[in-house]
Amino acid sequence: MSSPPCPCGSEQSLAQCCGLYHTGTPAPSAEALMRSRYSAYALGLIDYLVCSTLPAQQNGLDRQAIHSWSQDSTWLRLELEKAEDVAGDPAHAFVTFTAHWRDSSGEHSHRERSAFVTHAGNWYFIDPTVELKTGRNDACPCASGLKFKKCCSAYF
Repeated sequence: MSSPPCPCGSEQSLAQCCGLYHTGTPAPSAEALMRSRYSAYALGLIDYLVCSTLPAQQNGLDRQAIHSWSQDSTWLRLELEKAEDVAGDPAHAFVTFTAHWRDSSGEHSHRERSAFVTHAGNWYFIDPTVELKTGRNDACPCASGLKFKKCCSAYF
């Protein structure tokens, strides 16, 4: 039996595409992580959505709201506009995309420019909806070892 097509819109099957990341293979880029997160919403993989968010933000996520949006929506398509790598250590990136879905109130789309950072060999989504109590001179929440002002402050 063949694997279904990947919800992210690639021409690969789920098993050959985002399914790899859902089962533990680290996403090789911010774009791959963003695509796998879209697929996770389409598939109801809430644990994956949480664990692919910056660890310092995971406790601030509203799991029930994420679950409800995932389950109460029919995910229609993902349009990738642009992926931008930002030089530095740790690596940062931006991915601009539009997600389309349908729910009980009709069809919707959401365009976003998401920020990502690497830590310990993994890419993480920086969630702009989760407030961090971090001062400019505090250690960066991405665990880079740098001060917040020299690392991720521009992405929050």
